[in-house]
Amino acid sequence: MNENQQNQPVQDPGEVLLIDKPLTWTSFDVVKKLKYAGNFKKIGHAGTLDPLATGLLILCTGKMTKQIDSFQAQEKEYSGTLVLGKTTPSIDLETEFDGEFPTEHITEEIMQNALAQLTGPILQIPPIYSAISVGGKRLYELARKGKTEDDIEIKSREVEVKKFDIETSEFPTIHFRIVCSKGTYIRSLVRDFGLACQSGAYMSALRRERIGEFEVANALTIEEFVSQRAVAPVK
Repeated sequence: MNENQQNQPVQDPGEVLLIDKPLTWTSFDVVKKLKYAGNFKKIGHAGTLDPLATGLLILCTGKMTKQIDSFQAQEKEYSGTLVLGKTTPSIDLETEFDGEFPTEHITEEIMQNALAQLTGPILQIPPIYSAISVGGKRLYELARKGKTEDDIEIKSREVEVKKFDIETSEFPTIHFRIVCSKGTYIRSLVRDFGLACQSGAYMSALRRERIGEFEVANALTIEEFVSQRAVAPVK
């Protein structure tokens, strides 16, 4: 090894970390916790999960942060629960109920027709409680100031829903499994499912099961990660 090679800093090759995000944590909360626990100089996540969602969060460190875009572009799989007959502004339990609708008319045929409308390549309007920027402001910031969909033009986007399966034995509570492309908002699918059933709906639970070939079954909890790094800290 020559003198120039000896003087060159050792580059961090980076890691891909699979974390099972807990309920109420933001994705940024997880990044901040792992950055401190793992003593990482550079770390980022490959796809936000809402605070009320749990499941797979991919984090990349060091040089592997260059792969974040490629991870974000991969197919996603979710499981969750929606409830027909009520709505909230955020389409989940972050906000209070703002509407109640009938469900007695909803048949299996109506639900299957709704699923057909929401499967395949579709145009989807993102929820107002999302991080999309409109006029330099995040939509959720505008929503928290009292703005509604009637006040803001939210552009639709094309996404692909490859699978939308439901289990209805606890109707009007419905358990679902969705496989979809990058950029798909599950809360928007829930909202649109309720509308297609001539009712309303909100999401009561969501879990990201998979991103591409990475599965939440192989992820660590935050506590497990911290415990491992306490034994073998990153230098």
